Amino acid sequence: MDKGLLGVPAAVRDWAIALGVAVSLLAAGPGGQHDSSELAPLGYVLLAVGGLALVARRRAPVPVLIVTGLCAMGYQAVGFDVPAVAYLFGVYAAVREGHRVLTLVASIVMLAALPLAMLASLQDVGEAFAQARDALEIAWIVAAAAAGEALRQAERRADEAERTREETARRRADEVRLHIARELHDSLTHQISIIKVQSEVAVHVARKRGEEVPQPLLAIQEAGREATRELRATLEALRGDTTAPPHGLDDIAELVRRAGGAGLAATLTAEGPEGARQDVPAAVGRTAYRIVQESLTNIARHASASSATVRIDYRPDSLSIRIDDDGAAVPDAPPVPGIGLLGMRERVTALGGRLRAEPRDPHGFTVEAELPVARASVAVEQAAAPAALPQGQHS
Repeated sequence: MDKGLLGVPAAVRDWAIALGVAVSLLAAGPGGQHDSSELAPLGYVLLAVGGLALVARRRAPVPVLIVTGLCAMGYQAVGFDVPAVAYLFGVYAAVREGHRVLTLVASIVMLAALPLAMLASLQDVGEAFAQARDALEIAWIVAAAAAGEALRQAERRADEAERTREETARRRADEVRLHIARELHDSLTHQISIIKVQSEVAVHVARKRGEEVPQPLLAIQEAGREATRELRATLEALRGDTTAPPHGLDDIAELVRRAGGAGLAATLTAEGPEGARQDVPAAVGRTAYRIVQESLTNIARHASASSATVRIDYRPDSLSIRIDDDGAAVPDAPPVPGIGLLGMRERVTALGGRLRAEPRDPHGFTVEAELPVARASVAVEQAAAPAALPQGQHS
């Protein structure tokens, strides 16, 4: 709800102004009534309607302008010599919303029609014109219009300033991303390329000699290729020109296969109806991939484990991921969270999920994540956008 001065909601302010104007008008009439007591109830109704109509001046300024103008002419015709205060509020609201030409035309019509309305209750033409002049001085209209226009211009300048700040922030963010992309390219691309090329040459030479290629060397070759793909995808994402789809649930099986190739007995189990798998949003799939990737990397680097299990449970309203290993971690000596675990927690939190990462009895480590699978809204996609940027495997 829109709140302004002192935190008062806009709807409350609108009702307060409308009721205040209506009460003031009713208190002022029928000071100039002339032999039209039988029409007094109609006059009071028009006074009340003209004031209460102001409650809608923000949402419908033009209809409010018309209603307040007709009410002013109506109660003047009945014989109520009351200033057209509600109409002035209508002028202010209409000009504030940018309806300047229409407001000018309506005010000219009011100035011309008000004396005619007063003739319905007054026989003296001169007195009718005098009361019309008192009821709606042109200066009042000009003042109300000027106030509305001044506020409209101030709001427009504030909106422009806000847009400028947002554009500046986006431009600075783009500059930072480009700077990071250049640094990553200059510092990592060369070294990763050397690892990739050297491992491929070693594998090629071993096969050419008819020797058995060591399994660790094959794992290094595969890791070099994957690191090259990940780095390229990261640089493209940072530069905003990525065309390749990000990793998701369909790529987890390849992660498990590569872990097995590196000497870890890893297995993947997926349960749940086929329809539930198709309903998983892309943001959730990206996060699930990163959780499994980081978990398997940590197991290979730190756990001293011989086996690991990856379990994915597709549920109607959530996606459950659990990774267990048989490593040396014990509950009495929990590991200090590193960048990888912190990154996983940030990704899960961004989607409104829960993450548990801790040792278990008698030994081993468990990473369990619960991710909501309701159709990802725009806000969720934006919040999860950082998860789309492939990252290196950090502990």
